[in-house]
Amino acid sequence: MYLKSIELSGFKSFAKKNAFEFNSSISAIVGPNGSGKSNVAEAFRFVLGEQSIKSMRGKRGEDLIWNGATSEPRSNRASVKVVFDNSQKIFDIDFPEVTIERVVHRDGLNEYLINGSTVRLKDILELLARAHIGASGHHIISQGEADKILNANPKDRKSMVEDALGLKLYQYKRLESERKLSKTFENISQVEALRKEIAPHLKFLKKQVEKIEKTESERQELVTMAKEYFAAEDFYISFNRVAILDERKPVDRALEKLSKESEEAKKVIELESGLSVARKHKDELTREMGKIEGLLIAEEKIIENEKRLIASDEFKTVRLKEVENLLEEVSVMQVITEIIGRLKDFITERKRQTDSKLITESEARIIELKKQIEDIEKSLKKATEKELEIGEAEKAVFRIMSEENGLISELNLLKAREERLNLEEREFKRELEEVGHLVGPEVLRFKSVENKATSREIQEERKRNIQKLKIRLEDSSIAGMEEVTKEYKDTSERDEFLARELLDLDQSAKTLAELIKELETRLSLEFASGLESINKSFEKLFTIMFGGGDASLILVKDSSKRSNPEEDLEGEAEEMEEGLDIKISLPKKKIRGLMMLSGGERALTSIALIFAISQVNPPPFIILDETDAALDESNSKKYGDMIESLSKVSQLLLITHNRETMSRAGVIYGVTMGRAGVSSLL
Repeated sequence: MYLKSIELSGFKSFAKKNAFEFNSSISAIVGPNGSGKSNVAEAFRFVLGEQSIKSMRGKRGEDLIWNGATSEPRSNRASVKVVFDNSQKIFDIDFPEVTIERVVHRDGLNEYLINGSTVRLKDILELLARAHIGASGHHIISQGEADKILNANPKDRKSMVEDALGLKLYQYKRLESERKLSKTFENISQVEALRKEIAPHLKFLKKQVEKIEKTESERQELVTMAKEYFAAEDFYISFNRVAILDERKPVDRALEKLSKESEEAKKVIELESGLSVARKHKDELTREMGKIEGLLIAEEKIIENEKRLIASDEFKTVRLKEVENLLEEVSVMQVITEIIGRLKDFITERKRQTDSKLITESEARIIELKKQIEDIEKSLKKATEKELEIGEAEKAVFRIMSEENGLISELNLLKAREERLNLEEREFKRELEEVGHLVGPEVLRFKSVENKATSREIQEERKRNIQKLKIRLEDSSIAGMEEVTKEYKDTSERDEFLARELLDLDQSAKTLAELIKELETRLSLEFASGLESINKSFEKLFTIMFGGGDASLILVKDSSKRSNPEEDLEGEAEEMEEGLDIKISLPKKKIRGLMMLSGGERALTSIALIFAISQVNPPPFIILDETDAALDESNSKKYGDMIESLSKVSQLLLITHNRETMSRAGVIYGVTMGRAGVSSLL
């Protein structure tokens, strides 16, 4: 037994919880009219996912909920729970027992549960479709619907047969595939529209990125060249600064040595005035010496004259005083002889003596003059020595001044080189700052560059190239380069993603088209095979029910319109749709169409067709709601025999008033209704 039980709580007239156990191949539910028997069949429709409230004799979802009575308050929810035996794995779920429950609330909200877990309606429909069970169709024939298969148009009749043959799953897959294919074409159009929409922007961004890449290439070139330039320039400045310092050290030492002789420089100033004084003093000494020498010569001449006079009496001179003294002496004398004798003595005396006094005085003066000459010669010697010393000092001063001037000139050259080097260093730092600001801090790591020694010509060439690159970078700089690159990357990735999506969608469309074609082929084959089997059973059962005659289902085509998912979604393609028509021929009657059948004949025909359909692909259970109401006693017996035959392949639940039908049931449930309108189970 596949169907184990059904439990109703607050559903329609079943205000309280009621459970039906189905442990027989044929179970019957009986009761007076209006007691709520058909509500059980509708409960099956409800729990198996029926969405048409009208098919369950209601207008809104709350019409399915117990609405209350004097003795029983109204419910806020209605629930139906059906339990299936899954020991033979008729359901694609790994449980030995499958419980399906549906709950409807007064606000219209529906809940679906499988084994207590909340699921979607789609999950329930797919689970049931695999077991050839649906919310409505050939396995639930409600009161008054036995004639439905006869009254249905060919297209709906074909759908019923497909449902009975278990083709709903394939049809569902086909419809789902067609829906997916239609959605895929919509997505393809949307993706193509999106790609067209972003194409101009992507093209613009690509140009910007190419410009950025070119700028980045120039930036990298500038970085490389600048690092080489700055490394060489830094080496050049450092090397020359050390060289200048090395060259300046001896100059500084020499100047320091000359600075120690600064006193000599001061002395030079003093010597400049002292030299003139010394020379003047020397000249004075020379003139004085000349005068003294002149005097000395004069004295010597005097002595020489005196000596010559002394040597000659004629030229001897007597001093006047001596003569006066002689006169005084002679004047006193009275005797001439004495006077003459005195004169003779005087003359003799004068002849014998010289004028030594004059000579002595002259010699004394000569000695004095010689002494003065000696003193003057000493002073003159000292003056000459001083003059020589001053001359040597002047020579030394001139030499020092010359050396100092040479050192100062050399120092000035070194200072000029140093100043030029300082200018180059300031220019180097300025260039480094500008390039660093332009290309980033990477250029500051220039000291890692090797081969730093470079000629100035190469450096000048590098500097010119750096200036050119700087100008190009400044002219081609793009604001927000990172943002543009990121936007291009994002847009490009989006375009690539859309391109991949487009390829995937195209592939999906091809796959879905192939799947639809395969499903249509399989549906066609399965339907043809199933229709042949149904016609065999229909012919056999029809013959049993009517004692002869012919009956069959035949394919017919009807012109209609349906949308073609492979074409424009708004376009429609006209095609011929297939349907099923019923062809019958009663024994001993010239009746060729359904419209000519009586009520009983229609009932027998519909029962034969329903049973024929059920025997081809037997569902796990069949619910028949008073399908035997129009049968007489003779046909009721035939109906009962058919039920027993059908119960061998499907579990049957019969809602009936027919005693013949009741007699074939293994379990009979009675449903009654009290004064409060509450259905209860007996």
